[in-house]
Amino acid sequence: MLLPPPARPHRVAVLAFDGMAPFELGCVVELFGLPRPELDLPWYDLTVCAETLEPLRVVGGFTMTAGHGLDALAAADTVIVPGVADVRGPVSAALVRALREAYERGARMVSICSGAFALAAAGLLDGRPATTHWRYATLLQERFPAVRVNPSVLYVDDGDVLTSAGSAAGLDLLIHLVRRDHGPGVANTVARRLVVPPHREGGQAQFIQAAVTPVEDDDAVARAMAWAMDHLATPITVAELASVAHMAERTFIRRFKLRTGTSPLRWVISQRVAASLPLLESTAAPVEEIGAAVGFESPVTFRHHFTRAMRTSPSAYRKAFSP
Repeated sequence: MLLPPPARPHRVAVLAFDGMAPFELGCVVELFGLPRPELDLPWYDLTVCAETLEPLRVVGGFTMTAGHGLDALAAADTVIVPGVADVRGPVSAALVRALREAYERGARMVSICSGAFALAAAGLLDGRPATTHWRYATLLQERFPAVRVNPSVLYVDDGDVLTSAGSAAGLDLLIHLVRRDHGPGVANTVARRLVVPPHREGGQAQFIQAAVTPVEDDDAVARAMAWAMDHLATPITVAELASVAHMAERTFIRRFKLRTGTSPLRWVISQRVAASLPLLESTAAPVEEIGAAVGFESPVTFRHHFTRAMRTSPSAYRKAFSP
């Protein structure tokens, strides 16, 4: 839901560290640190913090100095970790403690790319779905087996803890945060100023959401996924998907789960929910018609799966996110 009108700007703290790449930090600064008087609303108050106030080396041959230490996390409403220095190395006890204290105080916790390793080290991803850069997904799962790693998605919104894949997916997640806080109109305005789409091609990303992988001639599972996306409005069975992939059902189910981390029918349901979002946001069609248009057999089924995925009803979502 949208945040209530704030008595003060929403405070965001982002972590800088020695050896960091500047892109992810730059995205955070661009989204939350740049004044936006054209929006006529209280914007975010951004603080850059680090474990040390000494100069930090940045990839590209320059240095930067953070103006605040980890104590800044204590005052933040949202804490963003844009990466870690070493995905195979330990996260400092001081940072783990600061992240845990921020979360326990009620801060929204966000990671970009390898920043998920810091949240995982603090125990904040235990039992939760999460993602990271695809290069690090296997390592994240190995190091933190309690985390439900999904390597196929752009980002994961699990309420008070959000994680994104690498690089540009972090920008997707940051725009999503603006959308969550201020609605689609503001998010669209910010996206236009950044000259990026407010949503990735292929659907909305208000929950765990993956772009459909381009179909390759020898990629049978992707071919079945693409077929399903073209037929969401009609009943879809595992037998049909397996037939499109030219596989036995058991083989298809096994390979589909290896590729996506979920079952074929659960994936279809998530795509149907995702397809309903722009219809709820931009049309006045009844909820019942929207459910049918994206393939749910009844309004009850649509509301059940929508509420389970989005943690709100279709009607409440429309009220919050339609312009």
